[in-house]
Amino acid sequence: MENKARLLMVGTFGENQQDVVRIMETKGWSISVVHDLSRAVTLLAREEYDAGLCCLHALSENELKELEPLVMRSRMEWMALIKETELENPFVCKALAKLFMAYQVEPIDIEQVDCLMNHAMAMKQLRFERSDPLLTDGDSEFEMVGAAPVMKKVFNTIRRVASVDAPVFISGESGTGKELAARAIHERSQRASAPFVPVNCSALPSSLIQSELFGHEKGAFTGASQQKIGQIEAASGGTLFLDEIGDLPLELQVNLLRFLEEKTIQRIGALDEIEVDVRVLSATHIDLEKAVAEGRFREDLYHRLNVLQVDIPPLRERQEDIEILARFFFDKFIEEKSMNVRGFSQEALVLMRQYHWPGNIRELTNRVRRAMVMCDQRLIKPADLGLERRTAKRHAMTLEEARNCAEKEALLSALNRNKHKVKKAADELGVSRVTLYRLMEKHNLERKGVGTSSLTSA
Repeated sequence: MENKARLLMVGTFGENQQDVVRIMETKGWSISVVHDLSRAVTLLAREEYDAGLCCLHALSENELKELEPLVMRSRMEWMALIKETELENPFVCKALAKLFMAYQVEPIDIEQVDCLMNHAMAMKQLRFERSDPLLTDGDSEFEMVGAAPVMKKVFNTIRRVASVDAPVFISGESGTGKELAARAIHERSQRASAPFVPVNCSALPSSLIQSELFGHEKGAFTGASQQKIGQIEAASGGTLFLDEIGDLPLELQVNLLRFLEEKTIQRIGALDEIEVDVRVLSATHIDLEKAVAEGRFREDLYHRLNVLQVDIPPLRERQEDIEILARFFFDKFIEEKSMNVRGFSQEALVLMRQYHWPGNIRELTNRVRRAMVMCDQRLIKPADLGLERRTAKRHAMTLEEARNCAEKEALLSALNRNKHKVKKAADELGVSRVTLYRLMEKHNLERKGVGTSSLTSA
C-alpha cells in the first residue's frame, strides 16, 4: 500500500476542525494535529512531514517570533490560515511574507487547501529529496567533500593509509582541510574507538610545547602545582595529529624523534620512561624539504614522519567541487541563515568557480556562512559573498586561459543541466559525443562507469 503524505497541522482551526481533518484524510493525507508551538517543535524533532498548515489565530508577537525557527528548521513548505481582520496586523503580514508559501483567509476552502498542500509537498521534494547529481555523484570522507578526480585520488589514498599503522605526513596549503584528512584516517583505522588528539604546534608558546606534548610532574618547575598528562600520553591507543609540525623548535624535534624511535616518553621532572602506543599523523603548509635543506628541520625526523604521504590539493585545482562544497556548507549552517535565503544565484556560482580562493576551503566556508546570514533575498548574489566581478580574479588571465575557462564553464553547465547525460549535453552544445568526450578529457571531466567518475553517456 502506498504511503500517505504526512501533514502537520498547528493551532486551533475552530469548531469545524474535525471536519477539516476528516475530509483531508479522505484526500490521502495522514494528519497530526498539535495545538501549541512547543508540541510542534517536539514532534518535528522526531518525525518527518511533507507539508505544514498553521493557524495564526490570536498568536501574540512573541509567538510569531517563536514560529520562525520552527518553520525554518522543518525542511518543508508551510501554508497559513488566518482571519481577514488579522491582515491589518503588521506582525502577521510580516510573518506571512517571510515564512509561508501561501495563506488562505477563512472560511476554509478544503479543495484549495488540498491543492496548495500538494504544491508544498512537491516543492519540498524538489528542494530536499530529489537527487542532485552534483551531490550524489560527489564523494566524501569525514566532511571532506568532492567529485573532482584529484579529490577521488585523495580519498583513495586516505583509505589505503588508514589500513596500516605507519606515520602519515599530510601536506597542503592553509585552509585545505588537513585536519579533516587526519580525522578521516583515524576514523577508518583500527584505532577509531580510541582518542584522536590534535595539537597545533604553531599555536603553542615555545616555553610550553614540551610540557604540552610530554607532560610534567608536580614541582618539576615553578608553577607546576600538579602532575600534567601530555598530549602524546593522552592519545595512548589512538592517534596524535601534529599540525604545523614545521613550526616545532629544533630542540624539541630531538625529543619527538626519540619518541618515534623508541615509543617511550618521559614527563618533565620524571625519572621513569612511559611506553605509549600512539600513531602519529603530521601536517604543515610549508615546504619541509626546503626547511631541511636550510637547517630549520631535522632530516632524520622528516624521514620518520614522512613514511606515507597525503597531499591535499588547493581549491583552485578542483574547480568542479566548488558548487558541491558551497551547497554542503549551506546545508550544514542552514539554521543560521536568513529565512528568505533558498540557495545561490547562477551568477554567484559562476564567480565562485572563477575565484582564485587563496584561503581555500576555510575561506569558502566563511564567505558562504556570512552570505547566508546577511543576504535578504531568496538567492545569494556575488555581492553577498564579497565576490564582485572586478575581484573574482586576482591574477592576470591570458587569452588562452580565458578560452579554457569559458569552455570548461560551458561544459560543466551543460552537463549539470542535463543531469550528466553526455548525449543530451552534446546536443545542447551542438557538438558530437566524440567531441564532447575529447573536451571532457581535456578538462579532466570523467565518464560515469569508468573508474570513479560521474558522467553517463545515456
